Amino acid sequence: MFRRAANAMPRDLAQVLIGLGLMLMSLHRLIDLITPYEDAPDLRMLMGAVSTTPLVAMLVAAVMTWIAHSSVAVVLLAMSLAVKGVVPPEAAFALVVGANVGSALNPVLEASSASDPTSRRMPFGNLLNRLFGAALALLFLEQVSVVMVWYQPDTARAVADFHTAFNLILAVLFLPILGPYARMLTKLFPDRPLAADPGQPLYLDAGVVRTPIVALGNAAREALRLADFLETMLRCVRLALEKDSPDRIPEARRIDEVMDRLNGAIQAYLMTLDPDALDEHDRRRMDEILAFASNMIHAGDVIDNSMISVAANRLKRGLAFSTSGRSDVMEVFDRIEANLRTAA
Repeated sequence: MFRRAANAMPRDLAQVLIGLGLMLMSLHRLIDLITPYEDAPDLRMLMGAVSTTPLVAMLVAAVMTWIAHSSVAVVLLAMSLAVKGVVPPEAAFALVVGANVGSALNPVLEASSASDPTSRRMPFGNLLNRLFGAALALLFLEQVSVVMVWYQPDTARAVADFHTAFNLILAVLFLPILGPYARMLTKLFPDRPLAADPGQPLYLDAGVVRTPIVALGNAAREALRLADFLETMLRCVRLALEKDSPDRIPEARRIDEVMDRLNGAIQAYLMTLDPDALDEHDRRRMDEILAFASNMIHAGDVIDNSMISVAANRLKRGLAFSTSGRSDVMEVFDRIEANLRTAA
């Protein structure tokens, strides 16, 4: 279905089924890997010691989850230990709580090294959510354990149901306050003030790459910005020659760097499109956009390597055009700018 379907929806459905199959297969493999360790004397002794204190059990499970990078592994381990009687149900539930807290630690540690504070909002928000749930669960753990065991005598199912209920209850509690919660996180991690970067793409929306016609339209709009930058670059060189203004030369060189960054963003964006989702017209249009962008970059390089160098050397040596020579040069610039507008 994934390789042969012509429409996007069947292909997306096939990807979902493939992902689900891989996840189930990995869970079976995980169970096979965990099973030999369940009867290890050291593990039984450790679990027996921590099972008497739910807080310690939660912390141990959180550390194990952080090390394993998988809350599912620790939840499955808690289920197995509870079934074999190594830990009582109450301790197994505490281990599940710890697994949920531990799963929120790695994103926080990874986000802590990011330079943009906004990237820390989601990880820290998730961690605070889990810590609140853990505090609530530990507070009523004894009562919850009695209810869960009464509702589901099967210990393994009871542990799995507790894991599901823990996350559902947290979702229900936080849904009504998502607005204030988001505002609090925004205050804790405000947007970093960014300098205006003209090379930053304006229209390359990653959310529409599955719709080629829209994505190609966005890329075309971005490519037209290259033509605008090239025209500005030409104008800078023209003024440098016409008004003998050396201040325009560094500006022209900066524009060339901006064009290179923007062209790289356009190419990277187009490479994210799924080739199998493109028809013949889409492929032809993508080639046209890439060719147009490449031509704009080539023209910018010619201006940077030739025209700007000539203008800089002329100004450095104090040379001046004659009246007729200046007029001829300006006429050439007029033609180039007219051709550029026609091409765009």
